[in-house]
Amino acid sequence: MIRRSLDALYLTAGYAAGLGLITIFALMMLLSVGREININIPSGDDFAAWAMVSMAFLGTAHTFKKGEMIRVGLLVERLHGTSRRIAELISLSIAAAFLAYFAFQSGKLAYDSWRFFDMSTGVVSVPLWMPQMGMVVGLAILLIAVIDEWVIVLRGGKPTYEPEPPKSAEELIERIAQGGGV
Repeated sequence: MIRRSLDALYLTAGYAAGLGLITIFALMMLLSVGREININIPSGDDFAAWAMVSMAFLGTAHTFKKGEMIRVGLLVERLHGTSRRIAELISLSIAAAFLAYFAFQSGKLAYDSWRFFDMSTGVVSVPLWMPQMGMVVGLAILLIAVIDEWVIVLRGGKPTYEPEPPKSAEELIERIAQGGGV
C-alpha cells in the first residue's frame, strides 16, 4: 500500500513537471508569435520562468527513482556487499540531510513571502509564495524519495535508481543510443 502510494506520488510529480514543460512551450510560442502580430502577454516571461522552476524541482524525484539523474559513483560502484551498502547509506544520508535543509529553507522563504504579502513586480502582480511552492513541493518529494531509497538499502534491497546490467550487447547498444547509462 505504501509502496504504491509513494510510486504514485513520484509519478504524479513527474506528470506535473511535464505539464510545466508544456506550459513553458505554450507561453514561449505565444510570446514569440505575439511579438510578430503585436499581441502582448502580460508577465509572460515571469510565468514561463516560474513554470521552469516548478518543472525542474517537481521532476527530480521521478528522475531520481528511475535512475536517470546524473550520479557520480566512482567509489560506490567499485564496492561490493556490505561495504557498498554502507557507502550507499552514507551517501543517501548526506543527500537527505542537504535536502531536508534546502526544503526547510525553501519552505521558510515561501512562508515568509506569504506572511509579508510579497508580490511579484511584473505587470501582473502575483503573490510570490505561489510560484515558490513548486520548488518547496518538489524538494519535499525528492526528500521523501531519498528517504525511501535509504529504507530500501537499509533493509538490504537494491536501490531502485541502479539499472539492471545489460543482458546482451544489443541491449547495451540500445541503452547507449537512448542516452541512458550502462
